[in-house]
Amino acid sequence: MASIKLLLLTILFSSCAKIGYLAEQGTGQMALLTRAKSNEDVLRDVTISKKDKEKIKKIRVYKNYFYDFWNKRETSIYSKTTILHDEAVTYLVIVSPFDKIEAKKECFPVMGCFPYLGFFKKSSAKDYAQDMKKKGYVTYTRPVYAYSTLGYFTDTILSSFFIFDDFELAELIFHELFHTIFFIKNEVELNENLANYFGKEMALKYFMKDETLRSKLEKERLLSRKLSEHTVKIAREIQSALLEKKPIMKNEATKILAEYIEQKLIPGHKEICLNQNVPDEKCYILKRKWNQASLAALMTYENKVDQLKLLRGRISGDLKGFFHYIELELKNYKSSGSKEPFSKWLFKNE
Repeated sequence: MASIKLLLLTILFSSCAKIGYLAEQGTGQMALLTRAKSNEDVLRDVTISKKDKEKIKKIRVYKNYFYDFWNKRETSIYSKTTILHDEAVTYLVIVSPFDKIEAKKECFPVMGCFPYLGFFKKSSAKDYAQDMKKKGYVTYTRPVYAYSTLGYFTDTILSSFFIFDDFELAELIFHELFHTIFFIKNEVELNENLANYFGKEMALKYFMKDETLRSKLEKERLLSRKLSEHTVKIAREIQSALLEKKPIMKNEATKILAEYIEQKLIPGHKEICLNQNVPDEKCYILKRKWNQASLAALMTYENKVDQLKLLRGRISGDLKGFFHYIELELKNYKSSGSKEPFSKWLFKNE
């Protein structure tokens, strides 16, 4: 009931343009909850494959491990499972102006601001993207297989989780559960970077006894890190070029972007994969289509990874010690009355 009141309050204080969006999202979220069944019922269901049931069991193990590791009280998150009608649960649309790499923020009362909009209906995501394009923006749409409602609702296991292998699934669960123990309003980029960082670190820690898997994961992690670092570097160069040249027409900006992508971004990706003995056809990042919006999306999730690593290097102790340091910094930040974003406060010495 509290969640429904929150939704109604949010709709009440939103603009007319956003009421339809919020109503559709509320309907979609409630549909996920009403279709959910207890994990015990799903595990007894003969129509559910053995493979999918094993995924549910593993998610329960990962959840227990997560809350035990952080010595936090377990929530009811993931106590139920929702079988979806689609492979993805939602479709995320990131919108950027053509003359910069910057996700357009959408703000809502109570819930804060987000650098994207998510849609349960693929058609609605497509319509929104088309509308933004007509207004001169650049858009990027991608499927989403998991997300967190940040405590506004009790999240369920989604059948979209089942496409991931054991490590990816653990990393996903640890990422989403991290949002349940640490989240800062209006700091989406920092929240996602922290969840990415701690999710990966916890997954590596969980599987550290499997030497073969750990060796494989370390190689994949190194490749992913190098590709992300290169992409962020070139994205920053493109941003500087756009700010310097100030294109007034969309095609001018597209030309600037294309030069950097063709001459720097893609060749760099190919070189990194080659150095890691990964052929072009298996170099996953070469399949990506890049524009201002897709680069802005990557920056949201990866932009502060380097800063987090530098910060971790300064802090003595293990992963728990690093997290407690961030908690303490947040406490000091709140008591200081500072008006700057917490991310600037946290990385002030980097």
